[in-house]
Amino acid sequence: MQGQDTRIHPSAIIDPDASVADDVRVGAYAVIGAGVEVGSGSEVMNHVTLMGPTRIGRNNRIYPYASLGHDPQDKKYDGTGTSELQIGDGNVIREFVTINRGSPTGGGKTHVGNNNWIMAYCHIAHDCHVGSNTVFANCSTLGGHATVQDNAILGGFTAVHQFCSVGELVITGGHTMIAQDVTPFVNATGNRAKLYGVNKIGLERNGYSAAEVKAIERAYRLFFRSKLRAEDALQQIEQELSDFPAVGRFVSFVRASTRGICR
Repeated sequence: MQGQDTRIHPSAIIDPDASVADDVRVGAYAVIGAGVEVGSGSEVMNHVTLMGPTRIGRNNRIYPYASLGHDPQDKKYDGTGTSELQIGDGNVIREFVTINRGSPTGGGKTHVGNNNWIMAYCHIAHDCHVGSNTVFANCSTLGGHATVQDNAILGGFTAVHQFCSVGELVITGGHTMIAQDVTPFVNATGNRAKLYGVNKIGLERNGYSAAEVKAIERAYRLFFRSKLRAEDALQQIEQELSDFPAVGRFVSFVRASTRGICR
């Protein structure tokens, strides 16, 4: 931390081994520990706790009582090995959000991308990977090693089981429990989650053409609604819809699944 124009409340505690850009605002009683980096244009509001090793990019807003970068909630973690948190640019992280660092046995890193809107009381566990432009409604929770891809929207109180993946442009209803991988571009809701068609509105709002939406709907019907075996359905999707990159990502997601696919 250098310079004289950093806007830091006198009650804030900043470790000498932290790196805070000169224009970062730090509120009352905030704590920024050793090994924390906070990028230019960011705001750390009152009573926030940031522990390292944690890298936070530019133009983030972190609201009161958020706690980022503490030890992974992993009973195997003994304080040794690689364990870090990386957060990109332009994120809004609301009150009482908790995001833990990664664990050495899970890759060592928790990663959150750019321009995410993470609402109050959400939890992102160790070794999770969150893309960009997502929305986590209040009290959404990710178990360890979970993945949420770009532009997904998790409804309030959505819970994602450890090691599960939620595809791009998925939207979930409130109180959804996800115990298997949810393919891109779908609506999912319930405990356990079931699929309710393609997220057509989300696709249109994100600039997908009518032809692309129609192709995704065709892939959905072939995989989930036909009586074809899964691999036969994937092969037919590839044969019919190879001109559409989004459909290719759908197929790749299914083939990469280790938890099984939510249907």
